Amino acid sequence: MAQVQRMSRLMVKTLRDDPADAETLNHKLLVRAGYVRRNAAGIWTWLPLGKKVLDNISRVVREEMDAIGAQEVLLPALLPKEPYEASARWEEYGDLLFRLKDRKGAEYLLGPTHEEIFTLIVKDQVASYKDLPVMLYQIQTKYRDEARPRAGVLRGREFQMKDSYSFDITDEGLAESYRLHREAYQKIFARLGLDYRIVSAVSGAMGGSASEEFLAPAPAGEDTFVDCPACDYAANTEAVTFKLTPVSGEHGAVEELDTPDTPTIETLAEHLGVPASATLKNLLVKVDGEIVAVGVPGNREVDLGKLGEHLAPAVVELVTAEDFEGRTDLVRGYVGPQGLEKVRYIADPRVAPGTAWITGANKINTHAKNVVAGRDFEVDDYLDVVVVEEGDPCPKCGAGLKLDRAIEIGHIFQLGRKYADTFGLDVLGQQGKPVRVTMGSYGIGVSRAVAALAEQSADEQGLCWPKEIAPADVHVVAAGKALQTELALDVSEKLAAAGVRVLVDDRAGVSPGVKFTDAELIGVPKILVAGRRSAEGVVELKDRRTGEREELTVEEAIARLTA
Repeated sequence: MAQVQRMSRLMVKTLRDDPADAETLNHKLLVRAGYVRRNAAGIWTWLPLGKKVLDNISRVVREEMDAIGAQEVLLPALLPKEPYEASARWEEYGDLLFRLKDRKGAEYLLGPTHEEIFTLIVKDQVASYKDLPVMLYQIQTKYRDEARPRAGVLRGREFQMKDSYSFDITDEGLAESYRLHREAYQKIFARLGLDYRIVSAVSGAMGGSASEEFLAPAPAGEDTFVDCPACDYAANTEAVTFKLTPVSGEHGAVEELDTPDTPTIETLAEHLGVPASATLKNLLVKVDGEIVAVGVPGNREVDLGKLGEHLAPAVVELVTAEDFEGRTDLVRGYVGPQGLEKVRYIADPRVAPGTAWITGANKINTHAKNVVAGRDFEVDDYLDVVVVEEGDPCPKCGAGLKLDRAIEIGHIFQLGRKYADTFGLDVLGQQGKPVRVTMGSYGIGVSRAVAALAEQSADEQGLCWPKEIAPADVHVVAAGKALQTELALDVSEKLAAAGVRVLVDDRAGVSPGVKFTDAELIGVPKILVAGRRSAEGVVELKDRRTGEREELTVEEAIARLTA
């Protein structure tokens, strides 16, 4: 028998107006419909209706994880410093970590993710290849000290996440565990009713090699991804690559140009009457304190996030005016790759060998033309570092790429042996010798999925939940009079006895108009109204998504909803 939730007793307070600080649809509607309330920046309370949606998502995740043989555990959120210090993530995470000390001065953190701890658990529990493969998961609260918490529960400092980890003897075994998780994620997001894309991604602070994201397209999304309209290629913008293609041809000798007051690409291009694409932009950054030059075409911008991912775990930051002091080879606004002294030069693949550029001459008010890559300067490393733009060529087929915004709802990694190497995770192999274990890491943002569903499924009236995760199957509305309330409660009990989850609005003194508005706002898939024909035993059944209505007898309505 399912439960009947009576709104006369339920702690739910709906709002007519959007919260003043709400910018995104999920933030507005989850607060207005009484699902969540804000405690502080990035910290939220899940009220009864919201907790049911959160639990329903967790249930779906559990069912599909259990189906692939993963075992659920629960690790602490309060974690000792030492394992994260050993993996270097105590420093790599920087300000994102919540750090604290106990009364004895020992240092701890609130876990943002648990690769280190899972590795140590398996090291303690598993001794032989016969005990592998094993997949472990948990659904737990995570913590990250976001600088700018925003978008309601989408980007919080405290959030619900499913993280799972696979442990295998061979790379082939890791590939199989990765495949199982990938397919499980597809089933999970399909059951949740999410529109999503699987895109190539970078591993970042997680480490490892193969990596894919599951993205839910939505205007409120903080991720930008590319999609090819001509083939099946899709990727996070940080993972998009450009083919390095050397260019052949004859170019004249390097020629210096008098270019007064042209320290920017815009002023240089205007002064010379050339397109910005003919110039070479040289951005100076510091990598772990050492000055590095990054070359890209003048009409493109350097993606500092992408550059940081390539150079991780090194810290990348922009140079300041003080960094030019005592460096005669670095002339601010007029830097060129030719003649740089003891400076590592990184270039985007568009600065291919044989391409000729107008660039700084390393002299004030002076530029140089016919500066050829591979002839007049050497590139130490080619890295994809430009901001991806609409129409850039697809790495797979060459067609123009499209850009879109999305919410990251899942991420899967083939970590390899990074953490096993750090903690010496070996088991006894078939030959009687120690074998190093290889790992995978797989995350789903449970609370983020709530926000993503709100963004994707809401309409002008309010939320519109898919049946699998809605807080109830049917919202019964008593239109006001005693007879209508009596019928609504009777129908609700009969539906609950048949296993239907019911939310019934039996509030006294609340007008039918307010009840109908709240039913639309709360977003349960079916709305059943005991209204003007209650005395005849006739009710109205409405589909929340399509708006279709029909009058049915009570018996017909119960049969329809329990079918």
